[in-house]
Parts: sequence; C-alpha cells; structure tokens
Amino acid sequence: MRIIYATQDVPQSFEKSIFLVGPTPRHPDVPSWRPLMLEALEGVGYEGVVFVPEDEGGEWKHSYTDQVEWEHSCLDMSDLVVAWIPRDLETMPALITNIEFGSLLTSGKLLYGRPEEAVKMKYLDHCYQKMWGRVPHTNMVEMADEVMSRLGVGDLRTGGERKVPFVVWKTRHFQEWYRTHKKIGNRLDDAKVLWPFFVGPRKNFLFSFSLWVKVWISSEGRYKENEYIFSRPDISTILAYRKTKGDFLDTEVVLVREFRSPSRTKDGFIRELPGGSSWKPNKSPEEIASEELEEETNLVVSPGNFEKVYSKQVAGTLSTYHAHLFSVELTEEQMEQARKLAKENKAFGVEEDSERTYAEVSTIRHLLSGRVEVDWSTLGMIFAGLHRI
Repeated sequence: MRIIYATQDVPQSFEKSIFLVGPTPRHPDVPSWRPLMLEALEGVGYEGVVFVPEDEGGEWKHSYTDQVEWEHSCLDMSDLVVAWIPRDLETMPALITNIEFGSLLTSGKLLYGRPEEAVKMKYLDHCYQKMWGRVPHTNMVEMADEVMSRLGVGDLRTGGERKVPFVVWKTRHFQEWYRTHKKIGNRLDDAKVLWPFFVGPRKNFLFSFSLWVKVWISSEGRYKENEYIFSRPDISTILAYRKTKGDFLDTEVVLVREFRSPSRTKDGFIRELPGGSSWKPNKSPEEIASEELEEETNLVVSPGNFEKVYSKQVAGTLSTYHAHLFSVELTEEQMEQARKLAKENKAFGVEEDSERTYAEVSTIRHLLSGRVEVDWSTLGMIFAGLHRI
C-alpha cells in the first residue's frame, strides 16, 4: 500500500487508487480516523495508492490553495472515494465533507460509512440509499472489503490514463475507443468524467458515460481538448427485408417505432431498424441481434441466418459506439407476419427497461419520400445492407 499525504507528489502510474474523504481534526487532542482506515485496508491486503488529505507529520505546513488544488486533482484521479464521517458537532462538524459527499454522490465512486453514534447523518444516509439502494457502512473493515471486491487487482494506468477511474477504464466500450487511438500513436494526457449512467438491479453496471478528454494528436503534433466523448456498449442492428420482383424501390423493410426522449419528429416517435445491446457479458453480436429482433418485433430468426454487413460508428462526432449491422431476407410468410403485426399495432419490448416498441413495414420508396421519418444513420444502414441485392 502506498500512502500519498497532502500536497505530496502523486505517482506517475498505479493499478488502483482511493481517496479518504471525511472530516479532518483541527485540534491536537482529537485523533484522526484515517490511521484506523489505513489499518483496515492493510488488513484486507489492499496494495494500491491511498490519497490522505492530511499532513504526514500531523502539522499544517502548506497553503490553503495548494491543499485544495491537490485534493481536487487526487479526487479526480481516484478509482474509489472512501467517505467515513464520524461527525461530532464540537470537534469534527464535517461541513466541507457535506459538500464533497454531494459532489461525489452520483459519480459511482463513492463508498460511504459512518459510526453508529455519528450525529446529523440522516439526510446523507437517505441520499446514499435512494441513489444506490445501499445503507451506509458502520464498520471500517467492511468498507475495506468492499474496496477490494470492487477494485480487485486493478489495472496499470500511466500519465493521463490515471484520470480515468477504474469503473470507466474496465468497460469494453472505453477500451475499444482508447485502443484505436493508441494504435495510431495518439495519447490521452488528461480526462474527467462528466457524468456516468449506471443500470442493473443494483446499479452496478456502467452502461454509458460522458468523458472530457485531452488527446495528443500524433499525426498533427497538437492537442484536442475542447470536446467530450459519449460512450456506451456497441449495438447489434438488423436489416430485415423482402425483395420484390419489380422495382428495387418497392423493397420492404421492417422498422420499429418507439418513443425516444431526444426525438424531434412530428409524433415524438423514432423509426429505426430493430437493434440494441446487452449488459450481459459474453454474448456475440449475432446472438444480440437475434434477441433484439424477437424482443422488438416478435419475429424469430436464428443468428445463423444473418449476413454480417459491417460495423461502423453511428455518430462519430459525438459518440464512440459502433453498430454491428446484420441483414436477413425474410420469407414471404415472415414478412406477412410483420405486416400483420404492424397493422395490429401490438406493443413489444422489455417492460422493466421502459421499452415499448411497435413493428412497422415500409418500402424504400416511402423512406426516400420523407413520408416515413427515419434519421440519416438509419437510412445509411438500410442502403449499406441493400446495396448488394
């Protein structure tokens, strides 16, 4: 375990890091709680970096500004923030800790605990439980155990990579974006999570995030630092179509209609190809494609019947994720089933995800006329899949 005290130089690389947030005693007769937390971490075998916002010798020798800047930098650099709040209104009121708690609550990095006898903690307890569905720890060893279970062995990060917390770093969608840039010689020199979005029964799966990045562009010899990336898992998208014997423009395509909050269409609904992603590991894009087609349209097609078109970014100026496009020509019976479902206006989707989808069938002619509102990315995928027929 490597302890970094207030204003000390931070390591240029590490596998995992935590920050000990909470009230700091300002009187020599009041002991700090942090040595006890360090003992608990050592007891469970934690071997990463620990940022401790106290002077190593117990005396304050540096300026307030230096202290605050160091704390902000190290908080951004921490994989987890361990907040232990032994609030005592006379000796450790923890007023600044309240602000830190609030700023970190939605980050996904906050572990919160406090002694049972701590006072004025009801509001913090309520916010933590409402946000994450967990009650605060009342035991330092239990907090240390959770640190170990959430960080494991960590992963080596150097330079600007240290600003990417482990919960983001370990996602497949971040790694695929970063691997692309490293392959062409670009470098990540700074980053900051703007917001994360967690899903799952325990909110323990980071579905998407927004990350401000400072990238050194090797081919141009300059930085790009006025943008952020939006990242989420790749999607599998299915072009299910039926050719006609006549004009290509009469080719029929299966779409799904779904209310989407960002929509600017006339009715508030988006028309797009069936598709989506899975938060479950080890599912192939073909398996996801088959599942999504059935979930959203009730059409059952085996993954082995799909033809892989290719994979591309959907909105490369904003988002990192790819759409893995597959195509399948439906039989007349299958397309008739889709037409019937569209006429019945029957709802499908995953109710617990607030997903409600409706099958629609349209021709290429109608899509090009503008009578069916589809976005440019959907049109692009349709023509990419149909160009070979």
